[in-house]
Amino acid sequence: MGEPIPEQYRHLRTFAFGDSPALADELLELVIKGIKTATCSTEDEPNTSAPGERWVVLDGRAEPRCVIESTEVTYRRFDEVEADFAFDEGEGDRSLAYWRSAHRTYFGRLGRFSEDMMLMCERFRLIEVFGNRPKS
Repeated sequence: MGEPIPEQYRHLRTFAFGDSPALADELLELVIKGIKTATCSTEDEPNTSAPGERWVVLDGRAEPRCVIESTEVTYRRFDEVEADFAFDEGEGDRSLAYWRSAHRTYFGRLGRFSEDMMLMCERFRLIEVFGNRPKS
């Protein structure tokens, strides 16, 4: 068992990126390195956010690893996501083409994909990383 969530963050909601332990770890590392500063989800997912809200991010083993704070939340259709947002998501080569391909696959696995699906597009900043845990 890893370190507990520090006292000042115990009231925050928790979540993990992605839909598998491996993807959660991969995306979390991008956040910790300062590469990933945005994320998106379908507008009907329970983890909707608002600017100023903070979250504890879990790794693929459901261990708390860091705190992020939402800085911007916008809603747009999948086919309206722009290159700067794709770049801020920090995945792959950070291009819009890569973003579209990876997210078609991801939302397809969830059974939710359509070209005009509405997304909650969130930008965030890293607040604190917990401990010095080795990568798995």
